[in-house]
Amino acid sequence: MEDTTKRDELVVLGCGDVGRRVVETLKYADIKFTVVDSNEQNFENADYNYVVGNATEEDVLIQAEVPTASTVIVSLNDDTDVMFATLITRGLNPSSTIIARANSYRSIDKIYKAGADYVAALPIVAGQMLAKMTSSCLAVSCNKMDEDIMLYEGIDIEKHTVIGDRGLANKTVLDIDLRNRFGCTIIGIERNGTVITDILPSTVIREGDIVAVVGGKEEIAKFKEKYVKVKLY
Repeated sequence: MEDTTKRDELVVLGCGDVGRRVVETLKYADIKFTVVDSNEQNFENADYNYVVGNATEEDVLIQAEVPTASTVIVSLNDDTDVMFATLITRGLNPSSTIIARANSYRSIDKIYKAGADYVAALPIVAGQMLAKMTSSCLAVSCNKMDEDIMLYEGIDIEKHTVIGDRGLANKTVLDIDLRNRFGCTIIGIERNGTVITDILPSTVIREGDIVAVVGGKEEIAKFKEKYVKVKLY
């Protein structure tokens, strides 16, 4: 298995029904990723990085480079495991974007409280939505981000251009602190035709950037009221 320390790598926790769909999409988009699953048979003939182990154990997540991953997709089959994996991941990597699967509506709020940025419910649609979100917003092979996406449970991803007189330009992600102030998160920046997915607290937002923001309808509305003058699309 190839060793990697790139911060823009994704980690997928779980390679069951949903995880396999995510893996197929990431491979198609030529995105570098690592998969964690306790069943070694799921990795037969795998041509990508993987770790065999329990995704709810901290040492396994460390081995999979979760502490330096930009995005972690939690696609485990049991909601209790999803909550634990999300909680441990958030502790190991406070700046990562965590996208999680919920197998029951009753678990959605708990998974959010465990630290997830986005939760997709129902196994039937979860794989499609996680894959669509990943390919649209995180694909390093794409030159432009796709149109805004309406996500499950009132969670949206929207793109907005940065106007110099609105308070975002020349500030770091830490300076604006969207997660604590408004409850939404910048997960990508399009700059001069290039998509940046390795969003760090020190990342500087420049005038003319197109930022992709994920959050609930109310949270994004607050962000737009404060910072957005003209929507790009």
